[in-house]
Amino acid sequence: MKRDLKAYSKLALGRIIAGSTVVVGKLAVASFPVFLISGLRLGIAAAILLFLLIKREKGIPSVNRKDLSTMFLQAFTGVFLFSILLLYGLKMTSAIESGSIISITPAAVGLISVFFLRERLTWKKGIGIAVSVLGLLIISALGSSLSMGKGPNPLFGSFLISGAVIGEALFITFGKIESKRVSPLTISALVSAFGFLMFLPLSIYEASSFDFSKVPLVGWVSIVYYGAIGTVFSYKLWQQGISEVPASTAAVFVGFLPISAVLLSSVVLEEPFAWIHAIGIAVILSGVAFIAKDSP
Repeated sequence: MKRDLKAYSKLALGRIIAGSTVVVGKLAVASFPVFLISGLRLGIAAAILLFLLIKREKGIPSVNRKDLSTMFLQAFTGVFLFSILLLYGLKMTSAIESGSIISITPAAVGLISVFFLRERLTWKKGIGIAVSVLGLLIISALGSSLSMGKGPNPLFGSFLISGAVIGEALFITFGKIESKRVSPLTISALVSAFGFLMFLPLSIYEASSFDFSKVPLVGWVSIVYYGAIGTVFSYKLWQQGISEVPASTAAVFVGFLPISAVLLSSVVLEEPFAWIHAIGIAVILSGVAFIAKDSP
């Protein structure tokens, strides 16, 4: 049980940090173009993670072609597509709205885990997922309707964020597959490196006509945080946690992402926090507490 609690703590903290990137991303898109943001933050993250990997492993560990292909898919779905859809979505709708829509991720991961990873869905896990999704939907459906200042095109923005949910769900699923054969640090480092290479051509294109001198301090701080904290620690903690529990169990802890995003959006961005958000958060935590009792 101690091992489970340690894994749960890593999963929760990893998603809390990931939730903070919704707020940071909102700040970043006010100063940088989308592809340049992703290229810069992944460049920072890949440099840090590869340094840590080489220092710990005395070099980059040998990884077979099948595992490299899976990590490439993980980077494409959960880094490349997720980043594009999230950041463009944040330009069109509020951070609270975006964080709330991501709330449906646990259900997506749970279903993918059952149908593709052949994981057994116990009744406790099923109830835990259902309760968590209920709380997340309360935030998304009711909380968002009470929010103000949603953005220039909240409907299309919500559509883009919904696409990001699919990318996040696949990222989690591929990460679970890899965790059986490859260390969490290796996965985090190589996925970040793949993501950086995917964004590099478009980042260079945007950088060629971008005036870096006009970027305010908050823009630079958001990029550094996004890469060094929001990516490095988020990826590392998540991969460590998911290596010890089934993906369907880890899926519930995705609920901490919208909680973090909603609360931080209210504090940092001063977006309206309604009473319905508090109810939704309480329901989510109830689902997490329930499923935590069901040790794999």
